[in-house]
Amino acid sequence: MKILSVVGARPQFVKLAPIHKAAKAAGAEHVIVHTGQHYDPMLSDVFFEDLGIGAADVHLGVGSGTHGVQTGAMLAALDAVLEEHRPEWVLVYGDTNSTVAAALSAVKMHIPVAHLEAGLRSFNRRMPEEHNRVVTDHVADLLLAPTQVAMDHLASEGLGQRSVLVGDVMTDVLFDVRDRVSARRPSLLQELDLEPGEFYVATIHRAENTDDPLRLAEVARGLAALDKPVILLAHPRVVAKAAAHGVALTQGSLVSHAPLAYPDLIAAVLSSAGVVTDSGGLQKEAFLLGVPCTTVRTETEWVETVQLGWNVLANTAEEIASAVVRSRPASTDAAPYGDGRAAERVVQILSVTTV
Repeated sequence: MKILSVVGARPQFVKLAPIHKAAKAAGAEHVIVHTGQHYDPMLSDVFFEDLGIGAADVHLGVGSGTHGVQTGAMLAALDAVLEEHRPEWVLVYGDTNSTVAAALSAVKMHIPVAHLEAGLRSFNRRMPEEHNRVVTDHVADLLLAPTQVAMDHLASEGLGQRSVLVGDVMTDVLFDVRDRVSARRPSLLQELDLEPGEFYVATIHRAENTDDPLRLAEVARGLAALDKPVILLAHPRVVAKAAAHGVALTQGSLVSHAPLAYPDLIAAVLSSAGVVTDSGGLQKEAFLLGVPCTTVRTETEWVETVQLGWNVLANTAEEIASAVVRSRPASTDAAPYGDGRAAERVVQILSVTTV
């Protein structure tokens, strides 16, 4: 069996790692296509190295651009790649432009498509990620859902017949990395002279929080006013937006820092007092690590983190400040994201499913 994975952004590299390991263990041929959507080495090449994936087989080098330009460039490049490799399955991950481009390219060439992390919904049509995930689910042949909530969403849209609950592959790799880094002092603490429990980790990258100068300024103001240092792991796009808007990403308690390699990120989160983010992946990672999270959005796809009290949605600077210093939530044994063996299930299902 030949599986062709298409990835292009940091959360997808994390999901790719356990799939690659499981595919190799099952004797499947696994071709990795990197679109180049995230072109900064700290957001792409280093992740491949640190997660034991190795170099991508194909690198499209698409880089940045508007949604239309970026997605169109991927579509133009992927046809030839899929024609050359003709896999049994094209596996797409999450909700990026790389996801929807690969799904559209494959279905038009009549190559079966499986969507990993299917069924997530924010129900916010302003989000480009929502468009990507909905379109991908409706064109894909096999929908691999991470949670029962996602399965319920797919069933309500008439997609239940091609949906399978597999668990969340990010849980697989997170548990492995957590066990490897838990005993070491995070490099970030050494670099910035921080003490465990005396700082917050933040990531802000979504368009709704960064494209509008007033909105980005309000988020920065909220983070700058917190009671402990806030280490903002700033994506290059956010740095450029802040510079163009005249918004300082280092002010008050807020300290801008380059993104971290994935093991270093997990080590930093484990040692932190909390996480502030608009990232879907980091919300869930914080929950699985037992670290309180504040999400700078009006909704979340990972509703279980909110229902269990480990995640709070906050929109204004005042809401952010209040949420971050809240009391620690009650411990829970709930495991809505699976047992850490989702990737094995994915590869096994692909091996026995025909379209």
